[in-house]
Amino acid sequence: MDGASGVLVAVSLLLGALVLVLLLRRKTPGGKEPPPAEKEAHRPADDHNVNGETTGKTSIQKKQKQHQRNRKEKPQQHNFTHPLLAAALKGHSGSISCVDFSSNGKYLASCSDDRTVRIWSTKDFLEREHRCLRANVELDHATLVCFYPDSRAFIAWLANGDTIRVYRMTKKEDGSFAYVAAPEDFPKQHKAPVISIGVADTGKFIMTASSDTTILIWDLKGEVLASINTNQMNNAFAAVSPCGRFVASCGFTPDVKVWEVCFSKSGDFREVARAFELKGHTAGVHSFAFSNDSRRMATVSKDGTWKLWDTDVEYKKQQDPYLLLTSKCAVAEPCRIALSPDARVVAISCSTSIFVYNTREGKEEERFENVHGEYITDLAFDVNSRFLASCGDRAIRVFHNTAGYRAVVEEMKVLLKKATNESTRQRLQQQITNAQNSLESIYGKGN
Repeated sequence: MDGASGVLVAVSLLLGALVLVLLLRRKTPGGKEPPPAEKEAHRPADDHNVNGETTGKTSIQKKQKQHQRNRKEKPQQHNFTHPLLAAALKGHSGSISCVDFSSNGKYLASCSDDRTVRIWSTKDFLEREHRCLRANVELDHATLVCFYPDSRAFIAWLANGDTIRVYRMTKKEDGSFAYVAAPEDFPKQHKAPVISIGVADTGKFIMTASSDTTILIWDLKGEVLASINTNQMNNAFAAVSPCGRFVASCGFTPDVKVWEVCFSKSGDFREVARAFELKGHTAGVHSFAFSNDSRRMATVSKDGTWKLWDTDVEYKKQQDPYLLLTSKCAVAEPCRIALSPDARVVAISCSTSIFVYNTREGKEEERFENVHGEYITDLAFDVNSRFLASCGDRAIRVFHNTAGYRAVVEEMKVLLKKATNESTRQRLQQQITNAQNSLESIYGKGN
């Protein structure tokens, strides 16, 4: 019995020591109680009443996981600074896929996967606050946006609906303005994802292009006027010329094809006729752009070059466009090109960076690296060639077009030497002075 008693005493002491160790481990190294958050972690989860409903430990864990998932879905905004950055337009909560300047120069439209289209005022670009009107995209989101010629309406391509929705500016009872969607969307017609849309400045037709080889020409009521097979294996990009006469496309083949959309004198649609081609690249063309008068086009290709073309030709007499300039450039997909409306500057986006060139010599003028946290999805100059806008993450970056101002100074100085008329000399000198003042103002702000 004494032996058995000894064993029991030893076991009791051992258990007591174990309990003491466990109690000490619940203390912090300084001998203090663990902080409230830590105590809460060790405390069994009681049922809590939230909005009149009982929620247990499992429900709390689900909410924590959902919160962590939401935080992952909303990454930190990409920070970018540069002396030539005029504005960073922030308002979208999702990635922006497209931007478009209105033809009157007053507005910039942007669309995002946050189910909104925003219309920004360009006169606020140099202000601290940037106003915008928001148009909601019900039960869908827009991937492409394009203004109507009157700048009071726009079309948006719906990602899930695979169709066009028209929004028009309306005046509300309180005197403010809003964009309201038309009662019905355009019918579904494309069999592949749509990559480009456009509205003719004449107001006569709408263009949509899909990633196969199809381009559709629509009237403004949603009726298909014509279907074009580009025969390029696939379409990479398509656009309507600013003059409203032409549609063009590029893709797998090393050329750009241009068609004229023909109407009768009474305004009735007649046909789509082959106009001309831009031939000279040795690999597929990523993108192209028109000047404001449609007399110049710029192209960028997988062959590592961009080209400037004179397209002011009599194509009905079999006259081909003239190649004006070829320049080497960095090319990384996705790749977009923008030509300033006055045709003095080319901007090319590669991945997340932008390169700016003059069109007189093809010389690189500016380089903006890591502009966006995601690939740049669109690039556009405003109609006055003052600004260059890009998008790719949740912000739109707007840059001063300093290369354009320098090009004006150089061009006007050459013309000034040749001018003999005094009024012409005064006009040229005034343009030089205005451009120089703009440059001084921009770089003064940057410093």
